[in-house]
Amino acid sequence: MLQKCEGIVIRTTNYGESNKIVVVYSRELGKVAFMARGAKKPNSRFSGVSQAFTYAYFVFQKGKGLGTLQQGDIITSFKGIKEDLFKTAYVTYISDLLDKGTEELKPNPFLFELYQTILSYIEEGYDADILTNIFELKMLPVFGLQPGLNECAVCGQTEGDFSFSFRENGVVCHLCRENDRSAAPMSRNTFRLLRVLYYYDLNRLGTISVKKETKDELTAIIRQYYDENSGLYLKSRRFLDQIQSMESLLKPDSHSENENH
Repeated sequence: MLQKCEGIVIRTTNYGESNKIVVVYSRELGKVAFMARGAKKPNSRFSGVSQAFTYAYFVFQKGKGLGTLQQGDIITSFKGIKEDLFKTAYVTYISDLLDKGTEELKPNPFLFELYQTILSYIEEGYDADILTNIFELKMLPVFGLQPGLNECAVCGQTEGDFSFSFRENGVVCHLCRENDRSAAPMSRNTFRLLRVLYYYDLNRLGTISVKKETKDELTAIIRQYYDENSGLYLKSRRFLDQIQSMESLLKPDSHSENENH
């Protein structure tokens, strides 16, 4: 049976001398995998459409096992991502999170739109740190994680300074933090940014201008939360950490630019 879907390649695996197994996250079917025969050959009609992060229409033959790619029409190759090491590192990590958090043939149009939009923004040069934080936060419910961000997880306080408690799975006020010294302190700017990125739709975020120290503080909290709760240990995360360190050395002013989503 022939099936058609609109999707983005999130992972590829070489198979044999000339074939590839291609994993696509699609609008209609969710995550789907199929064989692209001969895709590793330079003159193959599947060489372009089977590359990571390629956005395309795919037609594949679905059998009992792995399907077989029959046709691919590229919508965009996201060339600006593939030719930039820094952008590639961010998108590889985002794609890895999507891959690990989803099962095959479980459609989620919201996730597809989020992923496709974030890749478009990263290619256009918007702040990849903030965009990655957005994706990490939006993926938390997919992994069954729902931190409490509206009030102190212990006493219900809604005003004042807050820290993030990994033990209490949410924010705690300055008084309750006395009983949880491992809670990560947050500036008020970081707390506001955390809530905005977690609750608001990407297309409603408008213009965001974020200081480097605020982004660094937010990223550290998100990454520690994943480390302590998700059970994920991704090579792409370690690579991104290295790339971010290199990026701050090479482009010290890049993190103070404004965002316009």
